[in-house]
Amino acid sequence: MSFDAKAEREQEGEEESVFPVDDGLFADTFSEERRFCFGGEELRITQLFSADLGVAAQVWDSALCLCRYLEQQQCVFSGQRVIELGSGTGILGILAARLGAQVTLTDLPHTLPQLRHNVSANRPPQGWPGPPPEVRALCWGKDQGQFGQDWDVVLGADIVYLQDSFPQLLATLAHLCGGGATAYLAARMRAEHGAGQFFGELLPRIFQVELLQSHPESNINMYRARLGRAS
Repeated sequence: MSFDAKAEREQEGEEESVFPVDDGLFADTFSEERRFCFGGEELRITQLFSADLGVAAQVWDSALCLCRYLEQQQCVFSGQRVIELGSGTGILGILAARLGAQVTLTDLPHTLPQLRHNVSANRPPQGWPGPPPEVRALCWGKDQGQFGQDWDVVLGADIVYLQDSFPQLLATLAHLCGGGATAYLAARMRAEHGAGQFFGELLPRIFQVELLQSHPESNINMYRARLGRAS
């Protein structure tokens, strides 16, 4: 943006984006901050709604259900290496980092400014208890080889919604869990999106899959998966 154009916008009273991004990337957007508390950790998550971000802009109920599960189970994350797929706003990975995990949050390149903003906004006053969270691009079925296999936990919430992406998602999960990681996955079981087929047929072909919780009122299920077919 030129200096004159920026000055003109300021004179018109238009707000600048809170994200340092190129002009036009988030045109016609509005942001909303939501606050959550899990495990004694208060999180401030900004949702930047735009045509460009699409589904990545929102905190989805499946992510909140998985956060509550981790809270209820009092999961110990200190010293754990955690990677989140399809991070979107980053609430899951940020919670894990606040609880002491070494976290890598991943999503498609165009979502990373929102992720970085939320990571920065949720840095504890005393600093992160472990290494600062890392934000990286990961395109399923293409980029997983750039990531190691030394993870302890793989997280994913509402990443099962596009049937054409199932083979790529499975390949990515198999690679990341190749060193023995446990995957925790939450999803709204939309029949039109093939969620039942993914968790009931496709994932069990290469993973041992366990249903942890089912919430009929919201149609959200939570699963634990480890590489290797059940005997």
